[in-house]
Amino acid sequence: MKKLLACREKPTWRAVLIVLAAGWIAVVGSAPSASAQDGGGVRAGLSANPDQFFIGGHYVTKPLWDRLRFQPTVEAGFGDDRTVVAFGMEFGYWMPISAGWQAYVGGGPAMNLISGNGRNGDDVGPGLNVFAGIGLRSGLFFEMKVGAFDSPDFKLAAGYTFR
Repeated sequence: MKKLLACREKPTWRAVLIVLAAGWIAVVGSAPSASAQDGGGVRAGLSANPDQFFIGGHYVTKPLWDRLRFQPTVEAGFGDDRTVVAFGMEFGYWMPISAGWQAYVGGGPAMNLISGNGRNGDDVGPGLNVFAGIGLRSGLFFEMKVGAFDSPDFKLAAGYTFR
């Protein structure tokens, strides 16, 4: 009985991750129909504080207004004796540079699940990200992100959006 009660006291970070992933999928699934979307993609890079390698995915919609796009992300970072799973609800403003290149800037809130490898104290914390990037219209992009609160302080990423 004592073990059963102990399980009810605090959910594991994995349970929280499942709930947040289901919520993120619901938000992405409620986006406009496929004919109005730019597509999903993959990303990977390095972060500082914590010093990690991360991989993840994203989704970029067609412009919601003028050149403003909704682009939620999910990233999992590994290293520095912890694992960080970040869910970002970000908006980006895209600007054409030339026939093949676009630049973008933006930001948004994040929810960060932080698990200390081998340490007690899994944590869920808020974050805020501001980013700038450059990308080819074909889908390849490079991005720099600065974070506040429980988000990593700095990230460099490269990725591809499938169109």
